[in-house]
Amino acid sequence: MALTEPLQDLLERFRAGKIPALARAVTTVENERPGFQDFLHAVLRDGPHAARIGFTGPPGAGKSSLVSYLAAAYREGDERVGVVAVDPTSPYSGGALLGDRIRMNDLATDPGIFIRSMATRGSLGGLAVTTKEAIDLMDAFGFERVLVETVGVGQTELEITAAADTVIVVLVPESGDAIQAMKAGLMEIADVFVVNKADRPGAERLLKEIRQAIHLRAGSALKDVPAHHGVDLARVGARRARARPAAEETGWTIPVLKTVGQTGEGVPELIDAVERHRAWLTGSGELERRRRARARTRVRDVVDRELRRLAWGSATSGAALERGLDEIQEGEATPYSVARGIVEDLVTARRGS
Repeated sequence: MALTEPLQDLLERFRAGKIPALARAVTTVENERPGFQDFLHAVLRDGPHAARIGFTGPPGAGKSSLVSYLAAAYREGDERVGVVAVDPTSPYSGGALLGDRIRMNDLATDPGIFIRSMATRGSLGGLAVTTKEAIDLMDAFGFERVLVETVGVGQTELEITAAADTVIVVLVPESGDAIQAMKAGLMEIADVFVVNKADRPGAERLLKEIRQAIHLRAGSALKDVPAHHGVDLARVGARRARARPAAEETGWTIPVLKTVGQTGEGVPELIDAVERHRAWLTGSGELERRRRARARTRVRDVVDRELRRLAWGSATSGAALERGLDEIQEGEATPYSVARGIVEDLVTARRGS
């Protein structure tokens, strides 16, 4: 996988620790410029080293404030920090609205912190299409910590598990759909729960609800309550937990913390919880398991992306699609038969080559 001369020059500057080279590398990957796969192969061969911390939750929960506090705290410990902030896509330019970058403006002047805002570009799951590659690049560049903030779209932000070692779910007292969001999947991905803006009414009630939901998920709550219309509540909790083992099975008890993002109240406790989780990940072997699962997902994602590129980058596929659309309109074909024909043509062409 020989790199072109410009990419080879970029690689040398990247390995020399030049921040502009990191920025250029992220842009190259984000825009999928020619040769970006070979560049990633060259820089990622040493494997992951950084502690990757993800922040997810509803919009307006104060994720940016908490990211800023944690980044500042790690800098006080002389650690270099990379931040990936995923913002909504502008309907006009197609770029990021940069709301998170503006809120983290105080960090931008620190030479030990690199902040990158990325546009979702229509991607669901709370992350941009190439967020995981950007995180990999920051890791390979030598940052000890990489903090990732999702776009804040609520119940679809489960992709963060494929990007972070520790997932922090941030909720606020006025989130009326907070528990519904947890039922939809946030319960399965949280390593730490944070009730931010805890100085507002309803914070204690939300804390109690989250803790009850954690017990229910583990099957330990309502286990003695008679089944309703034949539904075993313990089994329901167990089914929800399949995506992620219960605390009793893993040895990690999910902490539920209170913070006030505007003042920094509760942030030291959050940092301590993150450190305890990191120690547990390393000591239990869970970190390697998660990294392996993450690598498996990445391989599948890359295969899917390359197959789409192969399929729709072919002129013959485009022509076959247009013919197929005519046949569908005339009632001679269906989307399934047209798709099958395109795939068969691609396979035949590859065998012939």
